[in-house]
Amino acid sequence: MPVTTISGQEVHVDDEGFLTEYDEWSKDLGAQLAANIGIDPMTDDHWAVIDFLRSDYQEQGETATLRRVSAVGGFPTKSLFVLFPKKPARKMSYIAGLPKPAGCI
Repeated sequence: MPVTTISGQEVHVDDEGFLTEYDEWSKDLGAQLAANIGIDPMTDDHWAVIDFLRSDYQEQGETATLRRVSAVGGFPTKSLFVLFPKKPARKMSYIAGLPKPAGCI
């Protein structure tokens, strides 16, 4: 896996830039990843979704789909599109430092 430097921290990423090592992520790194894709500043609503994704990943062993974030996490799909415009599942998982969800293009 390639290694890149983000905010002065070396992290392992895949070919699309998604982090591959769960423990390399931090909230500061997440904020920088968000800024890199134009989501700045991160609000409490953004962080609630990211916290759910990271917690769910630890329990399930895979990145939650948009449907799961909405159904299990309780975040309305429309609000996810407002918080993470266009391709919300991809953006949420990127910021959370998780692999791209299955079925996400």
